[in-house]
Amino acid sequence: MIIGGGASGLMASVSAAAEPDTYVTVIEKNDRPARKLMITGKGRCNVTNNSDVNGIIKNIPKNSKFLYSVFSRFNSYDTMSFFENCGVPLKTERGNRVFPVSDRAVDIVDALVNKAKSEGVKFIIGEAKTILYSNNKVFGVRLNDGTEISADSVIIATGGMSYPLTGSTGDGYNLAKECGHTVTLLRPSLVPLVCHENFCSSLSGLALKNVNASFYEEGKKKPVFEEQGELLFTHFGISGPLTLSASAHLRNIGEKKYYCLIDLKPALTNEQLDKRLLRDFSDELNKDFSNSLDKLLPKSLIPVIVKLSGIKADLKVNQITKEQRQVLVSLIKNFKLNITDTRPIEEAIITSGGISLKEIDPKTMQSKIVDGLYFAGEVIDVDAYTGGFNLQIAFSTGFVAGKESLKKGEDDK
Repeated sequence: MIIGGGASGLMASVSAAAEPDTYVTVIEKNDRPARKLMITGKGRCNVTNNSDVNGIIKNIPKNSKFLYSVFSRFNSYDTMSFFENCGVPLKTERGNRVFPVSDRAVDIVDALVNKAKSEGVKFIIGEAKTILYSNNKVFGVRLNDGTEISADSVIIATGGMSYPLTGSTGDGYNLAKECGHTVTLLRPSLVPLVCHENFCSSLSGLALKNVNASFYEEGKKKPVFEEQGELLFTHFGISGPLTLSASAHLRNIGEKKYYCLIDLKPALTNEQLDKRLLRDFSDELNKDFSNSLDKLLPKSLIPVIVKLSGIKADLKVNQITKEQRQVLVSLIKNFKLNITDTRPIEEAIITSGGISLKEIDPKTMQSKIVDGLYFAGEVIDVDAYTGGFNLQIAFSTGFVAGKESLKKGEDDK
């Protein structure tokens, strides 16, 4: 019995059902499985990362060692082979991110669901209310409507608390707690960030492409995250790929203070940028300063830069001093935002935290508390950066949980 028809649950069902003489049932509360998988990668589905085990592990900042065993049995290359054997051609893009050639997440979902059905997996639309167990041994599941279904083993693969409209509403944590498990502190990860600066709302909708963003913990010289890419302003602060990736590194916001420095022109050194400004200024020496940056910066950003520079908006560019230009150069190369919070967990891509790994066998994904109870995917206390790593965790833990749950059934018989 598998509770949850997302990435990990579907992989667990396929893994288990592939063995002879097995009966596998997936309980899914949505009328269609894998709704969250449908929206990953902006609807393209970044299915895994084309890297070896060590490459995957490096991108899992928390509890990565726990996953060595499952990755040794089912890694990213196995994931790619699985989907290509299911008739979904894949491609590798920047950062070793793997997508279906079609750029359609639905192809990944259909491949998983169709494979499960072809192996005889049964799907029940319903919601698990309680894990049935006695003497620390699983014997079934009770649904919300009172129906009781017997099972030799049960896999909790319900996801986290992010994107609740897709069905990830934290049900698995409650099911685990009722069985005596500990749930660690739940936090949003891969999530937009709230900034102190009021001007962010005036920049809402502005996408900065090919900028370099460095995120620092206050008082530290080395950035906790630094990368070049795209950043998006919102009414509350910042979002976009750079922000989401950075958020996984900003642990305990509130207890610790963080800020971001954006290099708006990373292709230019300070000296090159200063020469560029001189050229732009020399074209129209009698222009007001506020009207002189059109060739250099996005239109909506110019009033913000002008105000922060301290240079009067109506000052003629031929009157701007070398010192003022240096201030302007420094501002463009180090545009600062103070991070005050993350957006709510409901808006996060991934939930950080979950069922304590101290209570799960890393080789089998079985509970150390209740015999025949297994876990897979985001519900456990592991999360990774963007790039296909979180889905790989789901597929690997799901594969192993599915295989190992059969051994439990065989032992019982």
